[in-house]
Amino acid sequence: MNTTTPPSSFDPTAPGAAVDFYQASDYRPSESVGFMMRRIVNHISREVDREMEPLGLTNAQWVPLFKLHLGCGSTVAELARESDLDAGSMTRLLDRLEAKQLCRRVRSLDDRRVVHIELTPAGTAAAKQIPAVLSRVQNTHLAGFSTDEWRTLQGLLRRVLTTAEALRDAKDQHAP
Repeated sequence: MNTTTPPSSFDPTAPGAAVDFYQASDYRPSESVGFMMRRIVNHISREVDREMEPLGLTNAQWVPLFKLHLGCGSTVAELARESDLDAGSMTRLLDRLEAKQLCRRVRSLDDRRVVHIELTPAGTAAAKQIPAVLSRVQNTHLAGFSTDEWRTLQGLLRRVLTTAEALRDAKDQHAP
């Protein structure tokens, strides 16, 4: 079974691209891929929340902190885009992280309209602990999988994600 990313020429919006795996006449939410993925994400998020508590972080707060640590953004807009959040939500998250003295806002010397977000030493120390927590939680949820099964699962999920992103992009291109 091919579990790699579909070819770049794959068009999920093309006629015949979708297969009718589900039928309205016998649809059961508990058997829905989306329902199962949502439940898995909820379980993992709750466990990440529990494991991040000693660091003083919530499941939502670790994301921008870790993105800053990885250099994936330095402004509210960049971090919001990288975290799939709107700017208002990101601002509120950063307010909480700043109140915990894990990050700070620094006005750009080149352009006073730009405000950069920087980790404090405490923020850097907390961010360095995040990969261990995430690895531990995810490994626990994958208990019983072989390495090959894990790789297959990754490939299958990557395919679902690629299709979802292609559908989103196609809709965005046709939006008024």
